[in-house]
Amino acid sequence: MSIIVSKKGQNTRILDKSDFQKENVLQEYIHNNPESIPIYELKEDKKLYVAKREFPTNSGPIDALAFDNDGDIYIVETKLYKNPDKRTVVAQVLDYGAALWKHLTDFNKFIEILNQETQKNFNLNFQEKIEDFFDIGNDQSEIMIDSIRDNLNNGNIKFVILMDSIDKRLKDLIIYVNQNSQFDIYAVQFEYYRFEDYEIIIPKIFGVEVKKKISEPGKAKQWDRKSFMEEMKTKIGITEENITNNLLNWAGTMQLEPHWSKTINAHFHLIMSSYDTEYKIFSVSTELGGRIWIRFGDYSKYPPFDNEEKRNELLNRLNSIDGISISSNQTITKSPSIILSVLKSESIFKRFVEVYEWFIKEIKNKKSG
Repeated sequence: MSIIVSKKGQNTRILDKSDFQKENVLQEYIHNNPESIPIYELKEDKKLYVAKREFPTNSGPIDALAFDNDGDIYIVETKLYKNPDKRTVVAQVLDYGAALWKHLTDFNKFIEILNQETQKNFNLNFQEKIEDFFDIGNDQSEIMIDSIRDNLNNGNIKFVILMDSIDKRLKDLIIYVNQNSQFDIYAVQFEYYRFEDYEIIIPKIFGVEVKKKISEPGKAKQWDRKSFMEEMKTKIGITEENITNNLLNWAGTMQLEPHWSKTINAHFHLIMSSYDTEYKIFSVSTELGGRIWIRFGDYSKYPPFDNEEKRNELLNRLNSIDGISISSNQTITKSPSIILSVLKSESIFKRFVEVYEWFIKEIKNKKSG
């Protein structure tokens, strides 16, 4: 295919399709120009952020790992048509997905890899970068990261195969897989032209229409107390449901408000509002058998817990409770979790909330001082 270029109808030039000479040039292009991948054809307001090239897995490095503003995860594999491996590219991306889901079970480690990348390139952590890229606030970025965590834990990963030319056999294979499975695989063809100092890319995406016709499982939903409790009781157990009810009742006595997330797994934050500032105390979710997420990364922004010694005092108070063990290297920018069922004992539950009553009092005293 050729395209015609002219200036005011004069000096017509016929441009023949050019080639990407190396796959790393194609990788670099999408890293710098993520909008060139037309995921907006999946949903009008979708936008893609390519977070890291050569993301490490047990099956080898992923060419590009990306996220959209809904917290969906994308594995992007680039292949030139001349590459003999293109025949196995579908199996390759699925292998990467399995490796990412099965072996990278520590979400904090996952985020730390992304933090290192964004710190190196932009002097921002991953959360700050996505707030800047998607032009969203802190609450929205928290929801997005919660969705990323849910998608990773549940293996909900989308796949993009990006090539300079895609043959009919690969298109047919992708349509077949999308039609007959829960996988979301898309092929994107880049037609590449050069004109003077300009690069012209015409992207075409295949596999979208099939997925639009299929109701996709595992979609995020907006939770509330009733639906959260039903999910907890059905998926986890009545013990965890009772603990969650007790936490919410305690939160009411402390004037904490639950912020119900829109996520795949049921999830909420407990929020304290003080002097026009919102503080995330901790989060509760149904993932991994029911968890409480201890938000040290947020605490580091809240005086007096922006002081490491004060965070260590909180850590020591929590670790003094039977069944709770949090490593000291998780107290700076991370959100370690504890198993919800640890609080099934009335005495342990009482000690846990006493720690957070102390925590809340310390913040209020600092603010009023």
